[in-house]
Amino acid sequence: MFSLLKKEWFLVGMLAAIGLSVILPNAGASHGLLRLDQVTQWGIALVFFLHGVNLSPREVRKGLGSWRLHVFIQLATFAVYPLIWILLGQWFEQFLPQALAFGFCFLLILPSTISSSVAMTAIAGGNVPGAIFNASLSSVLGIFLTPLFVQLFMGMSGGHVDLGDTVGHIATLLLLPMVIGQVIRPFIGEWLRQYKSVTSKLDKLVILLIVYNAFCDSVVRGVWHDFDVMTLFTVIALCTVILLLMIVLLMSLSKGLGFSPEDQAAALFCGTKKTLAAGVPMAKVIFGASPMLGMLLLPIMIYHPLQIFICAVLANKLAVKNNNAS
Repeated sequence: MFSLLKKEWFLVGMLAAIGLSVILPNAGASHGLLRLDQVTQWGIALVFFLHGVNLSPREVRKGLGSWRLHVFIQLATFAVYPLIWILLGQWFEQFLPQALAFGFCFLLILPSTISSSVAMTAIAGGNVPGAIFNASLSSVLGIFLTPLFVQLFMGMSGGHVDLGDTVGHIATLLLLPMVIGQVIRPFIGEWLRQYKSVTSKLDKLVILLIVYNAFCDSVVRGVWHDFDVMTLFTVIALCTVILLLMIVLLMSLSKGLGFSPEDQAAALFCGTKKTLAAGVPMAKVIFGASPMLGMLLLPIMIYHPLQIFICAVLANKLAVKNNNAS
């Protein structure tokens, strides 16, 4: 039991953060005792600085050549997923609370992950350099495209987002620390690698603080009064359907387009992922201390463990298949 808790400490931590927000909402609320609204800003900058230090330019350059793969993955992330909202957004808003409907919109317009996309591709024996390049490119594009989509989709439904200020704020908080990390990578990269076991946990700890802060704000302002268990099951079911739909679609399309098995794996694991690590900080920047932030984050918080579990199973199956074929 203890080993399982140790292995899955992040998921346990998210549940604990939500539970703690019910017990001690005022302590973690914005402008509350812990001042988490300010602490998390510095934490976000630190996390993306470390991403910049850890990102290998050599590995990114190795992945540059597969242009068809790059176009395929970026279109899946920033065209196909948003198309789901364009087609079904009115249905989401009709049958779900507005904050939760916007949460699905936010999920669908987020960039891909980096670490898990690359890890799953590697397990499956896929095109790892291509995965590194596309996951990194997706993160950078998301800094500009996600706020744009928020303005286009949520703005049409009553949301109010100043696009210029939002992109500027996100670029300052996320992109600038990443660039600084790249610049000083030659000087501190090797030193930081000695503490990888510590630095690799920092982004998760910052996310837990943001989740606690967001849910405290929601509890304090009474957002969850009309939320029931059936709504939670509905969110889980919708996240599962969206993920499985995209898996089937991308596997079929990549095979139909004649991609190699290695590129099919990269397309699958980069094209179906949505980032919790960058998504939560982005939501914090875009929506600030909005009382709807906790409910808005719920879909990506559920989608994240689902994509890890399902894609891990698929990666292992593809690995076995490829080993047998060779």
